[in-house]
Amino acid sequence: MEDLYPTRGKTEVATPRRDPVVWGPLDADLESFERDGFLAIEDLLSDGEVAVYKAELDRLIADPAVRADERSIIEPKSQSVRSVFEVHQISDVFSKLVRDERVVGMARKILGSDVYVHQSRINVKPGFGASGFYWHSDFETWHAEDGLPRMRTVSVSIALTRNHDTNGGLMIMPGSHRTFLGCAGETPKDNYKKSLQMQDAGTPSDEALTRMADAHGIRLFTGRAGSATWFDCNAMHGSGDNITPYPRSNVFIVFNSVENTAVEPFAAPVRRPEFIGARDFTPVR
Repeated sequence: MEDLYPTRGKTEVATPRRDPVVWGPLDADLESFERDGFLAIEDLLSDGEVAVYKAELDRLIADPAVRADERSIIEPKSQSVRSVFEVHQISDVFSKLVRDERVVGMARKILGSDVYVHQSRINVKPGFGASGFYWHSDFETWHAEDGLPRMRTVSVSIALTRNHDTNGGLMIMPGSHRTFLGCAGETPKDNYKKSLQMQDAGTPSDEALTRMADAHGIRLFTGRAGSATWFDCNAMHGSGDNITPYPRSNVFIVFNSVENTAVEPFAAPVRRPEFIGARDFTPVR
């Protein structure tokens, strides 16, 4: 299969996007998504729904069996749970959220097809020092290490705590989804064991990030618990550390088109585990 988006070579290479952003018919919301690479929704979940999902998140991260599971990622400094992957398989509560028409229906609209879950997780960013994620394009990793061929994948981050402008919220460079930045450097074997705690391989250079920030600016997402941000798989994004007393927790779901199923990795010696990059392509119903 032709590699449309080369990455992890000797040098950093920028490639213009060769895929649509929105694969279905456009409406006002999707025109905004196509232009910016993201769509913020203030009231996806009600307060009552947030309480249910937040209680389930708290239950999962407090469960010793979940903590011991390989799908849980532990914060290096505090040794607290940072993320729990494949949460829609672990929890009936989050499985229902994935199938909620407000969620999966938007993914189908953007991608123009049935979809399956490429990845799901809950993210926990407690106060007083939880670390952030450095700037990156998700598609760069999913293409290089999971084998997703085309940019036909979309993510939604649903806030389960209030997102202040100070507690390590999501930042995106609007319009950055139009250019694929192929990063320099080979992928180590089992890179995921390190990258899920601290991004290294697949990290853009400071020079490239400066050019993109100068060209596109940076948008910081704030909002109530229950708000959501949809963003394109190639949007350049990241988040800072949370040194405030106020936690930031969210549920993160990645939908991929059933017409864009994973092949072998394009720039990695082995596939990542299936709880990170799914190989079950069953459509969400």
